[in-house]
Amino acid sequence: MSATSPAAGAAADEADPRRWWILVIIALAQLMVVLDATIVNIALPSAQRDLGISDADRQWVITAYTLAFGGLLLLGGRIADLLGRRRTFVVGLIGFAGASALGGGAGSSGMLFGARALQGAFAALLAPSALSLLTTTFTHPRERGKAFGIYGAIAGSGSAIGFIAGGLLTQYLNWRWCLYVNIPVAVVAVLAGLALLDGGPGHRGARLDVPGAVLGPGGLVAVVYGFSEAEPRGWTDPVVLSLFAAGVALLAAFVWWQTRAPHPLLPLHLVHDRDRAGCFVTMALAVVGMFGLFLFMTYYLQIVLGYSPLRTGLGYLPLTAATIVGSTQVSARLLPHVAPRALMVPGLLLAAGGLVVLTRMTVHSGYTTEILPGLVLMGLGMGLTFMPIFATSTAGVAPHDSGVTSATVNTAQQVGGSMGTALLNTVATTGSTAYVAAHLGDPARKALVVREGMVHGYTVAIWWAAAVMLLAGLVAGLTIRVKPPAHGAAGAALPQGARRL
Repeated sequence: MSATSPAAGAAADEADPRRWWILVIIALAQLMVVLDATIVNIALPSAQRDLGISDADRQWVITAYTLAFGGLLLLGGRIADLLGRRRTFVVGLIGFAGASALGGGAGSSGMLFGARALQGAFAALLAPSALSLLTTTFTHPRERGKAFGIYGAIAGSGSAIGFIAGGLLTQYLNWRWCLYVNIPVAVVAVLAGLALLDGGPGHRGARLDVPGAVLGPGGLVAVVYGFSEAEPRGWTDPVVLSLFAAGVALLAAFVWWQTRAPHPLLPLHLVHDRDRAGCFVTMALAVVGMFGLFLFMTYYLQIVLGYSPLRTGLGYLPLTAATIVGSTQVSARLLPHVAPRALMVPGLLLAAGGLVVLTRMTVHSGYTTEILPGLVLMGLGMGLTFMPIFATSTAGVAPHDSGVTSATVNTAQQVGGSMGTALLNTVATTGSTAYVAAHLGDPARKALVVREGMVHGYTVAIWWAAAVMLLAGLVAGLTIRVKPPAHGAAGAALPQGARRL
């Protein structure tokens, strides 16, 4: 009987044509969530002028979203387990659309910051339920590989797509459309989700871990906020040190409580699995360099090379294309035959190589000869890495833990990106300041020296990013031991190591 079960499962999958439409719905939702982390970057100068936002406060347009998203993801994952994936998915879409409308119509900086935080909160509901739906919809190894390949490509390239969309909307409409654009996408996804999705009624026995919901997200928010404040205040500022201390204390208390809570927010047996924990850490480290690169390249292309917002966005197209190719044409095809780390480690080495290439840029660099090769290598590397991380970290999880596991993957991505951006921005600013102070001798060369200082700071930060990317490769190589799926064996849909749970 066991010999025929996989074939029967495959036939059942192939007999249900709705599964690929479900993938389209999930992909739309994931794209909207990831895209909104970056789409307002290019529009930020226009929004700042329009609403009179100060230079010190403008960072909150970005940070309010990422802090709420990363800090509430674990809670969102548990809510998905409690209320049901379909219901949570639809509520997340509706709330995200409403927050986008509020932000697009903002008449003050506080209203915009609040709307961005609401977007992040509803994204924290939406993202884990989307990944959980994907996990339960595609169970056959071959189709699972294709589905996660598409999902991984969206996760890896959504930020770059955000820059392109932001450039188009800002240049030809106005910055408010960077928020309004979410509304029609969400409406389509809601209608299609209500018609096609069947995520189950939820688990009546599940309970929300209220202390864990305060301690865990609170600790993450404090740490990420500390990193974001380190750039304007300095690493030794009492506020920054207090935030780090509070964050560490809250996270330590969270771990302690999870060992005693009757219904833990994050069941620690998920993290005790070496392969799954390795995926979480690898994801967090990998996006440090990726998010930092987006920040520096945007300023480099617009300020140093003088690109328009649209041209800047189009400059990311090769990275997006390379990410999609690496995920759908390489990782998705090879994952059924090779161990996940055999894709992750080479992918992270490629991405680190792309970052090293970009450290050669100067104020006179040409895009085709010096920028393009680095972006392509970075995209291919991320495409090879993201898909096996998503597939391996969510495989073999009990249904009642699928939402929180999916949330943990996304938390690693958002928190790693937030911390990385703040850390690398501090490194870049410090490097730029030091360079200008050392080279500003002739006042007539001030403009050139300032631009050279900016580029110098970027390249120093990118070296740091490359080092972190190599560390991610080391973590993946040492911790992730899952073998290739056993062809034809029962349970082949799951990586071998993940079935221990």
